[in-house]
Amino acid sequence: MRTRYALVLFLVFSYCFGPAAMAHSQQSSTEVRRKVVRRVDPTYPEAAKRLNLGGTVRVLAVVATDGNVKAVEPVGGSPLLVQAAQDAVGRWKFVPAAAESKELIELHFHSE
Repeated sequence: MRTRYALVLFLVFSYCFGPAAMAHSQQSSTEVRRKVVRRVDPTYPEAAKRLNLGGTVRVLAVVATDGNVKAVEPVGGSPLLVQAAQDAVGRWKFVPAAAESKELIELHFHSE
């Protein structure tokens, strides 16, 4: 019983006081194949702040051979957060490559 209680307390504290709870947004590009040279943080939308809305947005970035993002398409996430994610990823810069690529990117938004 004590072990369960300690585990629950640990999980609650790590969730509440972990680094993700302190940031407005956090990028995670777990499925990105090309290295990111420059990341731009998304602007947390005021409407999402007022609603205390957080969540994950997934976008598909089409990256040109020179590393610039040509297009960003939403794959999933809250409509209030999608535009902010698209705007930010559209300004990212990747390492140049021999061919154009598509990169699946997840952005995590957390309200304060």
